[in-house]
Amino acid sequence: METVATVTHPSPLPEGAEAMTILVTLPPGSPGLPPHRHSGPCYGYVLEGEMLFELEGEPERVVKAGEAFYEPGYDVIHYQDANNLADAETRFLVTMFCAAGRPMIVPVSAEELEARRDRRAPRP
Repeated sequence: METVATVTHPSPLPEGAEAMTILVTLPPGSPGLPPHRHSGPCYGYVLEGEMLFELEGEPERVVKAGEAFYEPGYDVIHYQDANNLADAETRFLVTMFCAAGRPMIVPVSAEELEARRDRRAPRP
């Protein structure tokens, strides 16, 4: 069975974008990265396990093996990319298109999270 991700309105690539594809392996129960953002869009595919995924303005959701995910990047905060399994690894492949000369991942400060908390979807 083939899974294809469809992105209706993808974000434009930054001028002179640099691409990086990485394989991420999260151990059982890993919280993943702290809240962060990217300077351009990201496309990913879960190879194994389950990822708890949350973007600013969207409810958290579980992305399972064989499913794809998308981040628009730029100003949108990526809150979660945690391993949703307590007893198995989760592995995903992600391609990031970011502005030339800028880091691929930029942490978000606690002060900014507080200032933008009204943009976060209600939590379960």
